[in-house]
Amino acid sequence: MSRIPLMPKATAVWLVENTGLTFRQIADFCHLHELEVKGIADGDVATGIKGMDPITGGQLTREEIETGEKDSDYRLKILESKVNIQVQKSTSGPRYTPVSRRGDRPDAIAWLLRYHPELPDSAVMKLVGTTKSTITSVRDRSHWNAGNIKPVDPVSLGICSQLDLDFAVQKAARKAGKPANEVTPVRTLIPASEVEGTAAHAASQVDETQPTFAPSDPKTRESEPRYDADSVFAKLKPLKRGQQDAE
Repeated sequence: MSRIPLMPKATAVWLVENTGLTFRQIADFCHLHELEVKGIADGDVATGIKGMDPITGGQLTREEIETGEKDSDYRLKILESKVNIQVQKSTSGPRYTPVSRRGDRPDAIAWLLRYHPELPDSAVMKLVGTTKSTITSVRDRSHWNAGNIKPVDPVSLGICSQLDLDFAVQKAARKAGKPANEVTPVRTLIPASEVEGTAAHAASQVDETQPTFAPSDPKTRESEPRYDADSVFAKLKPLKRGQQDAE
């Protein structure tokens, strides 16, 4: 796969303005559509973009451009960079912490040391994005701001997520050899029965000592006598006439 030139649209602008290359040649070299290059020539595309000279940028030679101008079927070849730039791969180092949150890291470290002493320093470093020396200074209270450090949950501070914290605690517990039943399971969602204001929470708060009224048994309902409304009113009419005659 051929390399894409640096700033392809700016390069295309320069080639359109300063060379006799065809639109297809410029489009192939800059990895653009031929109609897009035509739009650049017409002034409809890339307006306001300053052209970039690929010759001074070390991406083309003048001889390569002249060869392309003489042969419309010739495809320009980009120059290979003489400098070998190694791509740095991301490492599993400490988590990056925004500048606005870096002042809260000692408080988060103090909270983790107090409530999760089973966590190794490496896990704390990854969760909070700090160094081992900072953790040591907070632990032995030799930190320069030790008097103002207060344990605060790193999740509430926005330094790490609850899921990351739960998994780190579980991993540390497994390494410590705790039985599976003593390891707190990871909870990503709070059950509805624990959320106030929900029907499930209200149902869970019902006093079990109070009597509850269960629906009647279908067999009991079948054994109960059934009354016909017409027959009942028919029996009441003679009684009502007798009361009127007595009056």
